[in-house]
This record gives sequence, C-alpha cells and structure tokens, in this order.
Amino acid sequence: MCSNKLIRLSICRKAYTVLFILLYGLTAHITHAAISNRSKSLGNKSLATTSSTSQARFITQGHTYRAVVGETLTLPCEVENLGSLVLLWRRGVNVLSAKDMKVTQDDRINLVNGYNLEISELEPQDAGDYVCQIVDKVNKDQVHTVEILVPPSVRAVPSSGQITARKGGAVTLECKASGNPVPQVSWMKKSGTGKSLSRIGEGPILTLERVERQQSGVYQCTADNSVGEAATVDMRLDVLYPPDIVTEKSWIHSGEGFEATLVCIVHADPQPTVSWFQNSFPLQPTDRRIMSSRGNRHQLTIRHVMQEDFGNYSCVADNSLGRSKKYMELSGRPGPAEFHSAPWSKSPDSYNLTWKVDSYPPLQEVRLLYRKLMMNETFQQPARWHDVILTPSSRPANEPLTHAMSFTLRGLQSGSVYEAIVQAKNRYGWNEVSDIFQFYTQRSPSDPRVEEMEFVASSTSRNKSHNQISSFRPILLLFPFLLILQLHLHKWH
Repeated sequence: MCSNKLIRLSICRKAYTVLFILLYGLTAHITHAAISNRSKSLGNKSLATTSSTSQARFITQGHTYRAVVGETLTLPCEVENLGSLVLLWRRGVNVLSAKDMKVTQDDRINLVNGYNLEISELEPQDAGDYVCQIVDKVNKDQVHTVEILVPPSVRAVPSSGQITARKGGAVTLECKASGNPVPQVSWMKKSGTGKSLSRIGEGPILTLERVERQQSGVYQCTADNSVGEAATVDMRLDVLYPPDIVTEKSWIHSGEGFEATLVCIVHADPQPTVSWFQNSFPLQPTDRRIMSSRGNRHQLTIRHVMQEDFGNYSCVADNSLGRSKKYMELSGRPGPAEFHSAPWSKSPDSYNLTWKVDSYPPLQEVRLLYRKLMMNETFQQPARWHDVILTPSSRPANEPLTHAMSFTLRGLQSGSVYEAIVQAKNRYGWNEVSDIFQFYTQRSPSDPRVEEMEFVASSTSRNKSHNQISSFRPILLLFPFLLILQLHLHKWH
C-alpha cells in the first residue's frame, strides 16, 4: 500500500515538471511573439513617417532678386506633397506666414498664388534673406536673397550750396551721394548760358588751388549709378578779389563840338566804387559830363567836346580788397592810318598805295616812308627808308571825319618786297605811326620763274651730293684692308 503511494507521488512530480516546462515555454513564446509584433509595428510606423516626410520637397529654387525701390517683388515657394506639414515664411527670427495664414502686421506683405510671398512698395530696409521652410523633425529651408536698388540722390555740403574764397587761395567743393549701388560722382562747371562744359573732376570732393576770378560761377555735382535718372546739385563759388580794369580803348579820338565816350570794364568782388579823373583831378557829373554804369561796364560821356577836355583820363576802382587804375587819352590828333590797297602790284616798277585817316580838323601834313626788303635764304635785310612829304587835299563835304589818300610809288624793282608806314598831322599834332604794310611788285618777263629756280637749285644740290660720294669712293674700297691690317697689328702687339 505504501509502495503504491510512493509510485503515485513520483509520477505526480514528473507530471508537474512537464506541465511547468510546457507552461514556461508557452509563456516565453507568447511574450516573444508580443515583443516581436510590437517591434514590427513600431518599425512600420517609423518607416511610414519617414516615407511621408521624404515626399515633401521644393519645386522652386533659391535665387537672388534685384528690384528698384518702390516696385513690387514676388518670391516663389512651391512645394510638392506637403501633406499635413506646415510651411513657414520667415525673415531672420521673424515669422511672416504659417501655412496659408499671414502672421506679420506689415500690410505690404501678402501670400499670392499659394505660398508665394509678395512684397509691394519696396523700401531699402526690405533687403536681406527670406526663408521658405518646411516644418518637420528635420526642417527644410529655401532661401531667397533680396537686393534693393536705390536711385542716386545727392546733397551739397554746406546745404546752402554757397562757397566763398579769396583770390589766390584754395577752396574745396563737396557733395554727398547715396544710392545702391554706390553712385559715381563727377563735377562740371556751367558756362554763363547755363550749358554744362566738360568734366573737371571726379569724386565727392573737388579741390581748386590758387583760384582766380574767372573760376567764379556755378559748379554742378552729378551722382549716377545707372538706376533711374542721375541726380545733380548746383553749388555757387564766389571768388573775392580786388578790382581788375580793362579799357575798351586807351586812345580816344574826337574833335571840338563832337562827342567822346570813354569806357572801363571793371571786374571786382565785393562790388567796387568807380571814379573818373582828368589829369589827376577828380571829375563830377555835369550837363556835359555824364557818368553811367551797367553791370561791369562804366562809361564817361563828354558832349560838345572843348579844347580843355583833351588830355589824360583815369578810371579808378576801389573795394575792400584793393584799388586799381587805368589810363586813357582823349585827343584831337588824327587817328592811325589804315591801308586799303591790295598787297600785289599790277606793275613791275610801280605801286599805287592807298590809305585812310580819321581826323575831325583838316589834315595839315602827311608823311609816307617806304623801303625795300633784301631777301635771301637765311635772313631779310631792309634797305634805307625813302621819305615822302604830302600835302593833303580838302576832303569831300560828305566825309567830315575820314581822309582818303593815295600815292603812286615809281622806280621800284620788279619781283621785290616793300614795306610802308604813314603818319599824319592836324592842328593838334602828329598821330601815332601806322602799322607796317607790306606789298609786292610784279615780276618782269625777263625774270626767271620760281619753278625754274627751284629746279636749278635741286639739280645743283643733287650733283653736289653725287660728287661728294664719288670723292669718297677710293677710301671706301680701302676700308677692308685697313681693318685687317689693324687686327694684325693688335695681335702682334
């Protein structure tokens, strides 16, 4: 009985062991299958997410855009297979839009035709990088760079555009230009008519050394960067200088009972005061003496000239920088003679000389001097003067001022060059000697022609050159032997 009980206990223990092994194996199998299925499920989900993200991509590409200020610019951003992902536009850390919703408060920025970013009324501060971004675990960016082109602008320094300098000093003109790209700056000086002349300088600063009064005027500064129209600003330069006087005539001819006008052109800055003097005595306006000025032109008019009006006059100009004076002579003496005859004579041995002299009183005497010029290849030598004294005839009534005269010179040499001067006298004295007048006599038929003389001279020159070369020919033939002899002597030495 007892032995049967032990046998049954042993069998039970074996059955329990087998059952435990089976249960443990089943549990392990179930646990492994669960873990395997969970891992497989998580792996499939990750692959699905990765597959979904890889399909979202940009169709457009990043680009650099240049636009002029004030225009409208559209930045493209087209995406394929975006799905449920979010698309952002941002500039730096500032978000402009998220998906199809505008975030920025700037009314100039909008989304158009999907996710394209439009910026209207462009301003210089709109320049920079704009990023279109696909928001995911790993963000994808597309960057557009915007460059704003700004037309040039320019301003004068100082803003008044007025510059003052003293004669002989240095002056600097400056203008400041802005724009994008940086403008090129050039300078021009305007003429009195307002038309611009050629360029006189480059860069924002123009320096003028040792300025003269002629450099006063309007200078134009121009800025240009090829965006829109060039910008300009004008600057006025005033050069301060003491008076500078120029007379229209230093010798004025008049007659008693007639009118005389004396003129001074005065340049000065500051504005000068102008005074008139006769023989160092100051003049005051009277009924016969009228003093007037218009711009730089100062005029003294003397009506009904009297004998005491003849003499030396001076025009004196003063300003805070100095004084200037110019002298003139009012005279009743004749004016200088003016020749009116043709320079070529029609005769080989004579010439008809004609001239005119202005004189209010009748001429009393006229002096004519002429001489021949001796010409050769190297120099010209004048002969002695021939002096002819003429008594003028009374002038026509319709010529109250001009005396027309003529005189025929005879016994001249053919094919020669002559020169003449004339001086005239009235009751106030002799006038200034006229300018020298040259004239030419005709060649006689027996004289050699110029062409023939040139041919003879050239032939003589050629023959002379040929003879010189021929005379050196024996020496040229001996030259090689002389050279060899010199070399041998040098070797022996």
